[in-house]
Amino acid sequence: MSRRLYGVDGYLGSYATLGLLLIAGLLFFVAAFSANRLLRPARPAEPPGKRATYECGLDPVGGGWAQAQIRYYVYAYLYVLFAVESVFLFPWAVVYAQPGFGTTTVVEMAIFVAVLALGILYAWRKRVLRWT
Repeated sequence: MSRRLYGVDGYLGSYATLGLLLIAGLLFFVAAFSANRLLRPARPAEPPGKRATYECGLDPVGGGWAQAQIRYYVYAYLYVLFAVESVFLFPWAVVYAQPGFGTTTVVEMAIFVAVLALGILYAWRKRVLRWT
């Protein structure tokens, strides 16, 4: 009975709740940014040199453009790839110690480790893992 008083029962009730939450969030967003616009100083004072480039107390030398070699990104990508995938080995090792561990799980983990090995072999064959 009490749900009928609010008019949010039935199929469209959950959508009405979602719509009200979205409208409330939008109103809060607009109110916060409007208050920021009204309460901030008209022209914030900036000390001279605030936007200048700063490098450890020394005047910057040369341009601001520096190129990085792509191999460092490849090292980072490979590290993240194999570190995240190796995280899946720990739960498997914990389950392996429990009784009732079947051969299906061993085969699944062998396939997983084989895919990891293929990835490392591919990177090694492409000479990606060489530092120089």
